Amino acid sequence: MFSIFNGKKAAQYIFFEMLPSFILGLLVFISIILMFQVLRLTEFVLVHGISIKTVAELVSYMLISLLPVLFPMSLLFSVLLTYGRLSQDSEIVAMKASGLAMSTLLLPALVMALLVGTISAQTSFVIAPWGNRQFEVLFSRLANTKATAVIKEGTFAEGFFDMVVYANEVDSKNGKLSKVFIYDEKNSDIPLTVIAKEGTLLPDPDRPGQEVLLRLYNGEIHRQAKTHTKISFDNYDVRFAEPDYTEEKAKSPQSLTLDEVRNRLSHPIKDDELRRIMETELHKRWAISILCIVFALIGVGLGTTTNRRAAKAGGMILCIGVIIVYWVLYVAGEGAARNGSVPVPLAIWAPNIIFGLLGLETLRRNWN
Repeated sequence: MFSIFNGKKAAQYIFFEMLPSFILGLLVFISIILMFQVLRLTEFVLVHGISIKTVAELVSYMLISLLPVLFPMSLLFSVLLTYGRLSQDSEIVAMKASGLAMSTLLLPALVMALLVGTISAQTSFVIAPWGNRQFEVLFSRLANTKATAVIKEGTFAEGFFDMVVYANEVDSKNGKLSKVFIYDEKNSDIPLTVIAKEGTLLPDPDRPGQEVLLRLYNGEIHRQAKTHTKISFDNYDVRFAEPDYTEEKAKSPQSLTLDEVRNRLSHPIKDDELRRIMETELHKRWAISILCIVFALIGVGLGTTTNRRAAKAGGMILCIGVIIVYWVLYVAGEGAARNGSVPVPLAIWAPNIIFGLLGLETLRRNWN
């Protein structure tokens, strides 16, 4: 019969077995996210001339905003992999035969879930909204620097730094324009019309979204006031610049901290849709954090039923399957909560309740 001391040693052994798997799972899911974004990021660098440093900042903010979701998934991966290996090597059977209680074997996963859940909660309440806000601001700035994406061949691009820009031909890769027409309406009393045979876009990589230089060659400037003025030029620079006002834009619900969400809900909200969105955000933050405990239960239950030669492959397949099913239910619930077809608390918490019951039932079958 195992003593309490030996039971503690077994729990420590399982816990420290999960740590490397958790880190591995985090790296795996980060890699998967980056794989889906690699083409988009490459386009930023090669086509739009955004510096690698700026792209790295964009990726960092994106990953920070996704941490509350990455933590539960990595925990599930870790628990499934660890308990699946222990089951495959018959270590679970040996521990049970030696008299270890179910609670002792379940304890390491629950402790891990509490630790990861606490970190996930802090990131979900404060850090992830900050990362999402920084991502929004930086992406908004980058959207302004993607001049060659905004200017299409044979199309008038309106609202481009308070100018209407037209180019007959656009070379996105090199930022070259031909037969350029610009209508400058910054000064509505005396608008300017600029016509040039060629132009080159020179975005400033150090100030994304704040300044883009369009250098025009061999053209004319027309100004119509009381009299018509025409000026010919060999080289003329049009500086597309605007103040850095993006910080003043209203935050999206995902960029609000938990305290900010609560503060908004504490005041009457006349717009029912906005109120449901705020309530959804409030329940989402807590549901994602509690999800760590739910995934720990279901991970132990499924992991101890895995007795395959390829324990790692089996654990990974189970992990992806559980995650896909959960997020399908979660997205459906969030949509139902936002449109008001289902009460917000029920819609958001239903996936956690379903998977929590599934985890408890799986544990009951394995440990009876």
